[in-house]
Amino acid sequence: MDWLNLIGKGLFSGAVIVTASEIAKKSTIFGALIISLPLASIMSMTWLYNDTKDTSQVADFAESILWLVIPSLVLFVALPFLLRRGWEFEHAMGIGILLTIVAYAAGVTLAKSFGTVS
Repeated sequence: MDWLNLIGKGLFSGAVIVTASEIAKKSTIFGALIISLPLASIMSMTWLYNDTKDTSQVADFAESILWLVIPSLVLFVALPFLLRRGWEFEHAMGIGILLTIVAYAAGVTLAKSFGTVS
């Protein structure tokens, strides 16, 4: 992969995040809508296919994403729960990230045990 292609992917991906955070300043629900869309997954699957032309690899990647969506929700449950109970942002985010890491470890283990992911 050439550097120009890599830089282009990074700029496009970053632009999505910046756009969502700027929109969230005006409307949290619309900022959340942009981020909740599986844009990163869609872009990644598209780039993976364009780079490899391997539909089997794209299918495996999509299934792996499916297995890890549920563990990723731990952050979105823990963070607001802790913030609404008076925790400082940095501590709440840290605990949320830690819990999410644990959930991901469990998700990867389950995916390898029951799924067809590698």
